[in-house]
Amino acid sequence: MPARKRGSSPVRVALQRLPHGDGLPEPNYMSEHAAGADLCAAVREQLTLLPGARALVPTGFSIALPHGYEAQVRPRSGLAVRSGITCLNSPGTIDADYRGELCVVLANLGAEPVVIRRGDRIAQLVVAPVSRAVFEAVDELPPTVRANGGFGSTGVSA
Repeated sequence: MPARKRGSSPVRVALQRLPHGDGLPEPNYMSEHAAGADLCAAVREQLTLLPGARALVPTGFSIALPHGYEAQVRPRSGLAVRSGITCLNSPGTIDADYRGELCVVLANLGAEPVVIRRGDRIAQLVVAPVSRAVFEAVDELPPTVRANGGFGSTGVSA
């Protein structure tokens, strides 16, 4: 029996379209090997994000993830580089027991206002398995070379 390729088996995610999501595309992978499915804005009227502003943008649907999975809402790189639009709280985690509407917290870090229109692809959704940790209190952690160095302690150059 041949080995199963990692990621070759799709995860079934129930999707409920909400009334204000009518006519919008479902989350969609835009290339054969895309990790994230694009999410569209379900705004009724166009939304202008001024520089420094943020807004909670609806997607027009809810999902039910299988137990043991999460969905991560991430920025779209093209929006980030062209307009300075990103997602706050990124990646935003959607838990398997959440049934509310998926919304995206968009922020304009650019210098110009950006208009978000109904149907614009605003973020991407990545579905991933979750590992649950068992936390054990100890008196001392095992040592490493890095120790408590963080926040740039390894430098910038190779």
